[in-house]
Amino acid sequence: MMIANQHLETLTVNQVEVIDKPSPLKKVVYNNTIRVENLNVTIEGQHILKDINLAIPEKSITCIIGPSGCGKTTFLKTLNRMHDGKPEIKIKGRVYVDGLNVYDKGVNVIDTRKKMGLLAQRPCPLPMSIFDNVAYGPRIHGIKKRKTINQTVIQYLQYVGLWDEVRGRVRSSASRLSMGQQQRLCLARGLAIEPEYILGAEATSSLDPLSTTKIEDLFIKLKEKYTVILVTHTLRQARRIADNVVFMYLGEIIETGTTAEFFNNPKKQLTREYLSGSFS
Repeated sequence: MMIANQHLETLTVNQVEVIDKPSPLKKVVYNNTIRVENLNVTIEGQHILKDINLAIPEKSITCIIGPSGCGKTTFLKTLNRMHDGKPEIKIKGRVYVDGLNVYDKGVNVIDTRKKMGLLAQRPCPLPMSIFDNVAYGPRIHGIKKRKTINQTVIQYLQYVGLWDEVRGRVRSSASRLSMGQQQRLCLARGLAIEPEYILGAEATSSLDPLSTTKIEDLFIKLKEKYTVILVTHTLRQARRIADNVVFMYLGEIIETGTTAEFFNNPKKQLTREYLSGSFS
């Protein structure tokens, strides 16, 4: 069950939770790898995210759902500081990743982003070959040996199920791939820098059903090694692949729970209305 509105010295549940600010006098130990406290985001003076408190467990799939404009993607981008350099966006609160507040002064933003592979709504392969797309990250992070680069490219193309489809043309332009193949290539590119977390922002919304199924199967495979956090508009997708669900509305978290709890026994009236299709 979700635990909320209480302070605990030790918390060891493996599911998404809405949390309160822990007492500063107590050492709080969590087995959750991402923890958000009192997060508020304003964009051009508009309050987009409102007092978000959330803990996300490791090695699972958490789907964030809610109607358009409720703050889902804005929240996702706060996790790896994708809002940096935008003076119109103001962020207050704390985002702990592996125990470190990524918004503390002196935090290495490059290291923070390296931990998180982001899969965007539409595939965005780099304007280079299939091979160089996957090799790009390892190269900029200091890997120089050709043999190591070759092994890395093959490994992650195999992991996303692309190697057998492209092995004879890895030096050709990535733009020649289908949309579904491009999205798997982008996933391989993200995995090649060995992140700890996979973030997906409507990662299958532009894909055909077959490609969507392949990406969903990859997410399920990925949770064996990674923490996966996905934004989706598709309730059926959340029901199919999520371990935990977070429902957001107008910048607030309305309800969280395991997938079975959330869909079969929603606690809040607003959740029930959303699931029934009263609004979207």
